[in-house]
Parts: sequence; structure tokens; C-alpha cells
Amino acid sequence: MSAQRERVAAVRKRHAPDYGLLAVLAMLLVFGLVAVYSSSYALGYAQFDDANYFIKKQAIWAGIGTVALVFMMNVDYHLWRRLAALLMLGAILALAAVLLPGLGVEANGARRWLALGPLQGQPSEFAKLAVLIYLSAWLAAKGDQVKDFSLGVLPFVSMVGLVSALIMLEPDLGTAMMVGVITGSLFFVAGARLKHVFALAASAGTAATVLVIAAGYRMDRILSFTSAEHDPTGVGFHTLQLLVAFGSGGMTGLGLGTSRQKFFYVPGSHTDGILAIIGEELGFIGAAAVLLLFGLLLWRGVLIARRAPDAFGAYLATGVVAWIGFQMLINVGGVTRLLPLTGIPLPLVSYGGSALAALMAAVGLLLAVSRYTEVAEQPEDAPVRGAVRASTAPTSRPARQPGGAR
Repeated sequence: MSAQRERVAAVRKRHAPDYGLLAVLAMLLVFGLVAVYSSSYALGYAQFDDANYFIKKQAIWAGIGTVALVFMMNVDYHLWRRLAALLMLGAILALAAVLLPGLGVEANGARRWLALGPLQGQPSEFAKLAVLIYLSAWLAAKGDQVKDFSLGVLPFVSMVGLVSALIMLEPDLGTAMMVGVITGSLFFVAGARLKHVFALAASAGTAATVLVIAAGYRMDRILSFTSAEHDPTGVGFHTLQLLVAFGSGGMTGLGLGTSRQKFFYVPGSHTDGILAIIGEELGFIGAAAVLLLFGLLLWRGVLIARRAPDAFGAYLATGVVAWIGFQMLINVGGVTRLLPLTGIPLPLVSYGGSALAALMAAVGLLLAVSRYTEVAEQPEDAPVRGAVRASTAPTSRPARQPGGAR
């Protein structure tokens, strides 16, 4: 009878996706392509004798991301629940392959890429998506067992710890941190005990502190945050030049394409520093417009999570919202000197092919959830309860909605 009820409950009226979210995504994508070209043509010409070098690659990955988004949007998201274990295994194998000589591509002292023909892919970006799907399925099946230390906390730490450890071997603290933030958000929303959440956050913070102290270049980022003015041509150069870019733009900016700081003053002007170049060229108004688009995107995502017909869909939507939201906040905080610089790019806007494609696939997953928000009528013998655990009813919502509300 339980299986029959699950089949009946799984019958949903499929409808159009959230076109509002899709429109905001399209605007951010187009804006990002324009910003990447404007911020990178000088660097492309200097390094590769091709002013269009970076925008051509970004456009190719945007096309790949669009295909991934359309595919994910049109597939019933419940399929990924059945494939979650295989996706997780594939992500672990890809992360391990990066570390093998002959397979992984090394650049700037890090081994983070796999050669994909003329392009290079970063498996850690797609690992975020695989971990998100796997943990959403796992948490939906666990239900209230997530509160138990041995049945909930330990398996969670083991799974997330394995992926984070592989990413740290590349090394890539920023991406490992994002994996922790995304999965931690899911763990909280699933109803984990607050003392467990705080303990995990404290442990992660301690580990991050040790890793920062152990690596000189990471410690330089802390010094550039706390005392950039003491070494303006050394460790403080990056931070101060970002602020100069914002200050030069004023309210309305110098004009699209007329940034001065992109001419080798702002390191990573087309990656994690792209918002500063936008602020210089389009001013406070342009930068605020970008942040407004992110706000609209996150608002639509939260609505989808709240209206999801089952726990698995709600966790998927919550994870995508956390992915975009926290990555945006960390990047904006870094370039405005509200937080230390981490090297985390601005989602959907910064240059970075595999990051763009993976995130567009994740948004496609969010749009897929938005297509199944109406649940078929339950049979007369189905139990009626005020709250049903996610482990017994696929139409239940998680214990906490995004934002911590019960």
C-alpha cells in the first residue's frame, strides 16, 4: 500500500517553468558576456595576441550551459534521485583523475582541470551539482534521522569531507568552502539539530583557519584585508586597486568599455574582480543593477523551494539558491573589502567556462522543480497528518524552509 501511495503522490501536473526566473537568468548571462569581453580584451591581446580570446571561450561554454539548462529543465527531476549515487561516484572519480599526472592539467601551481579537447573543464564545479543531488536524495530518505548523530551527522560529514578533501588536494580552498556552505545549508534546512550545525560550522572554520595560516598566499589575502594600506604595492595591491576601480566609476561610471583599471591594474579583472570593472564602467547604478538581478533570481528560487511538492525537490531548490546566493555574497564582499578575498568568482557573470556551465545546469534543475508544483489528489485511504516525515511521503516539505522558518 505504501508503494501505491508513493506512485499516486508522484503523479504531478506538469506545467510551464518559472519564466520570470528564466528571464532574469538570460539578462545576467548576456550582461556577463558583455562584461567578460569588456574586462578581458586587453589581457587577451597581451597574452594571446587575440582580443577575443576569453570571450570566445566563454561564449562556447555559455552555449554548452544553455544546452545543459534546457535538458535539465525538461527532465522530471525525480530521475536524478535514482541516479544520485552514480553521479556522486562519477564526481569522486573525476576529482581523483585531476590529481593524476597525464590527466590533470596544472596551471599556476594548482591541478584543477581536465583537458576536454580544445577546452579545459574543472570537475570540482560539476562536483557541486553532483553533491547537491546526492545529499538532497539522502536527506529526503533520512527524514528525522538527520537529527541523530550516528545516523545523520557522521554519514553527512563523511560524504562532504571526502569531496572537500579531494578538492583541497588540487588545492582549491574557495571551492571546498562553497561545497561546505551548500551542503551545510541543506543540512540545516533538513532539520538538523542546531548544536550539530554549530559544531560543524566551528569545525569547518577551525580547519579553514589552519589552512590559511599554513599557506603563505592565503595569509597574504588576510593581510590585504586587514592592512592593505601598509603594503600598497605588495599584498595590498589587489584590494586597493579594486577599490580604486569602484571609486573611479562614481554614480554613473566612465562608460562601457572605458575602464582604466582593467589594463593590468586589477588582477583577475575578468574573473573574481569583474564587479569592480562593472562598477568603474557603469558606476554604482550598473553594479546595483547586477545585484538587483541576483536578488530577483534568488527570490524566484526561494519561492520555488517553498512550493516544491516534495522534500527532494525542496532540497534541490534550496541547494541551488544557496549556491548562487553565498557565492555572490562572498565575491561581492571580497571586491568591496567587506570580506577577505577568496578568488571565488561572481556566479553567471565572471569568466570561467565550467563554472558557468555547471551553474546553468543547476538552474535548469531549479526550473525543473518549478514545473512540478501541483500535486495530484491523494487517495481516500491516504493518511492525513499535519506534518509528514520526508522519509515516508515524497510530497512532504523539509523540516525547515529556506531561511530557517518552520
